[in-house]
Amino acid sequence: MLKTSPSSFVLKRAFAKIVCEPGWKWQKREKPLENYDLFYVWSGEGILVLNDRPTPIGKGSCFLFRPGDYTSATHNPQKPLVLTYIHFDVKEPLEDVPAPYRLLEDTLDFEFMLSRYVRLFLNQGTYGAEEEAQLILKQMMIYLLRQERHVPAPQTVSHHLDETIQEIANYILQHPGLPHSAKDLAARAGLSPRYFSIKFKELTGSPVQAYIIKCRIDRAQHLLVHAGMNVTEVAEALGYRDIFFFSRQFKQYTGKSPSEIR
Repeated sequence: MLKTSPSSFVLKRAFAKIVCEPGWKWQKREKPLENYDLFYVWSGEGILVLNDRPTPIGKGSCFLFRPGDYTSATHNPQKPLVLTYIHFDVKEPLEDVPAPYRLLEDTLDFEFMLSRYVRLFLNQGTYGAEEEAQLILKQMMIYLLRQERHVPAPQTVSHHLDETIQEIANYILQHPGLPHSAKDLAARAGLSPRYFSIKFKELTGSPVQAYIIKCRIDRAQHLLVHAGMNVTEVAEALGYRDIFFFSRQFKQYTGKSPSEIR
């Protein structure tokens, strides 16, 4: 796939990053796969059977299934799989095709590309999404071929780390009512809580907890002014169990009570 043009990649709408339920299993189908499937494991433990050959899988396990392959899988319910899958076809004849399986040790760059691919299609109508996704898919194929040839990849960790922190800041902004914690957000970034907190403040100018509260209060103001919700409804929507604590925190950040704003 090294010489294949990005426009030759035919993107299928079967793609996602998912957390598998404890009872999840991938049943072997009567018919083989009809297209390529890039299958990557973020975490968890399990067994994947490719064409009757079982392989233990965990963090960094990466498969490139081909048309005609038969697949099935199970996982440990106590350590459920978190995985990304991307189905696609290729219009051009292929010469270099990555191996069916590889265990990636340095996963940061590859996971960044996977996340970017999936994120492109979360918002309908993203300008140039199809073209950018084709480029990313080509990049991932090159990455896998490079790993097979043991050619060092360019060092872009710092840039990708900045992108990861910004993605998490946007995630907090878009979901202010979730019970965010620095520990959970650090795990999402694949960093220790201490290092994540340092980098987050460095890139956003605000400590993690202060940023979370600001996002909640900004959203609260919007709901009070534009959504016609009362103070109790807004507090509940943003995860506050104590309306008095919400009002006190709101006034601390805005200088006014929620009732005055409404």
